[in-house]
Amino acid sequence: MKIYENKSRVKAVLLIIAVVIGGASLFYTNIIVKQLADRERKTIELYANALKYSISSDLSDNLSFLIQEIITANNSIPVILTDYNHVPTTFRNLSIGDGFANKENMEYLKEELSTMIDHEPIEVDFGGGEPNYIYYRNSDLLTQLKYYPYVQLTIIGMFVFLAYMAFNYSRSSEQNRVWIGLAKETAHQLGTPLSSLMAWLEYFRSDEKFPPEIIEELDKDIHRLEMITARFSSIGSVPVLKNENVFTVIESSISYLEKRVSNKVKFSINALNKSTTAKLNPPLFEWVIENLIKNAVDAMGGAGSITINIIQGAQKRVFIDVTDTGKGISKTNIKKVFLPGFSTRQRGWGLGLTLVKRIVEIYHDGKIYIKSSEVGKGTTFRIILNR
Repeated sequence: MKIYENKSRVKAVLLIIAVVIGGASLFYTNIIVKQLADRERKTIELYANALKYSISSDLSDNLSFLIQEIITANNSIPVILTDYNHVPTTFRNLSIGDGFANKENMEYLKEELSTMIDHEPIEVDFGGGEPNYIYYRNSDLLTQLKYYPYVQLTIIGMFVFLAYMAFNYSRSSEQNRVWIGLAKETAHQLGTPLSSLMAWLEYFRSDEKFPPEIIEELDKDIHRLEMITARFSSIGSVPVLKNENVFTVIESSISYLEKRVSNKVKFSINALNKSTTAKLNPPLFEWVIENLIKNAVDAMGGAGSITINIIQGAQKRVFIDVTDTGKGISKTNIKKVFLPGFSTRQRGWGLGLTLVKRIVEIYHDGKIYIKSSEVGKGTTFRIILNR
């Protein structure tokens, strides 16, 4: 069976198994609890009769037998004997010292008596004209057995939860391995045409008639392709973070994109301290800026302004605000923008911002979120990096 293609069925089967096992356990245990409760009730009734007989009996042998075999044999069921006013007169199987005449022990017995009201007390007539009462509660064994199915259900629930998490983790790991393999194969395949383009660039440089400005732009494109190849090759590996000049890295990314998007889009980078550094990986972080810029250009319809503010914050942090004058994001969509597959474009894959979040928060130990957004006016994304 293809587990991943039938994940809903697998989850349903696990849930049904857990419910069946738990229900059967609960049902069977309740039957046993009821039987033991009836047995303990009969034991206390026997205890009451034996106690009554032992007091009224004149036969010493029978009295000794009753005390040893019936009365003393009860070493598990907590019992309190009271007078006709329900005041404790004696007890068995309770954690109390010898005697109970003092106030502290009497208060303890009264508290214990209040826990025994679930069972109807057994009336005992010792022949004095006024009845006595025997109160009791379930033994520790019966109490433990009563709660056992709930403990078992909890364990089964934990088992199902762990099985579900293992299933999801296994699936996620397999998908990650597939994507990593695909990324590395893509990088490998890009190597051949990239080498060819580099050779053609050298050929054009040797031709004096070829415009230098075109050669410069071709060189930038080849450099970009090399960077993209390096990005795909490094997927699955832990990136190396170094203290890099934030302004320089962003300026480099903007200078490349500026000539490859609509000339109606205006860029500006602001920083009080242009030497501010942060721990980052330039190829990966440029990928972040590139995705944010492309999303902003799409949101503005190819016309507007994009402003990037670099702020050196406290506690060794750097804030980078990327603001556009696009159509903004509705409140209902703000929580969805980083989810895989979410896109407002008909042909969009919905992976750009998901990738951005992963690069910033997982690979750079930073944070990215929507600082502000207003429909019809624009959006500001804030990135937080460590210095």
